[in-house]
Amino acid sequence: MDFSDKSVVVTGSARGIGRAIAEQFAAAGASVVVSDLDQATVEKTASEIGGKTIGIVANVTDSEGLESLFKATKEKFGSLDILVNNAGITRDTLMIRMDEKDWDLVLDINLKGAFLATKLAAKIMMKQRSGRIVNISSVVGLTGNAGQTNYSASKAGLLGFTRSAAKELASRGITVNAVAPGFIQTEMTEALSDAAKEKFLQNIPLKRPGTPLDVARAVMFFASKDAEYITGQVVAVDGGLTMQ
Repeated sequence: MDFSDKSVVVTGSARGIGRAIAEQFAAAGASVVVSDLDQATVEKTASEIGGKTIGIVANVTDSEGLESLFKATKEKFGSLDILVNNAGITRDTLMIRMDEKDWDLVLDINLKGAFLATKLAAKIMMKQRSGRIVNISSVVGLTGNAGQTNYSASKAGLLGFTRSAAKELASRGITVNAVAPGFIQTEMTEALSDAAKEKFLQNIPLKRPGTPLDVARAVMFFASKDAEYITGQVVAVDGGLTMQ
């Protein structure tokens, strides 16, 4: 895929799945903005990715910071073509033990953050009459998961948000889709016990965990010309875990 004439913003991209997405877009020639919370980490990641990659610190719960992020992107690259809403966190525990602050924090970053970023990016894309927005949800947004009521709610909400935004923005040439990763090898999943990992693998038809690259490839498809007639859809990248 050739993205040499496109600019891409990936939130939460200093590490993990977000970094893999940024790397793949950069490898395909895109002008990429790595965005995360820590200045040093953002700059280091952008430097390591290379190409036409820059790093800009932004908090997805801060609308003014996001507005500055997109303004800087447009000024630097001339357009804002693709937004990947990847920023997300977990604060896992059983619902009856969950602190209200942990509920609010997860919903604010995972769902409200995507809303704010999409709203602000869409204002630029609407003037361009083109754009691609890809939201990173999760299979637990489809199935639910014990100990993750806050995370599951945020990722399920993101799917409804994706479909509604797709209907609102379609007339301006903007598509909005979602990718729902399953059990992906990241720092987050590496922290799981061997028993927990084995339980996941037993339920995956392909019998292996996914990689951040597997997710990045699905994101790039939604952002490509090949998907210009696809909007409001969700693809699970989960080795068959949630197949119907």
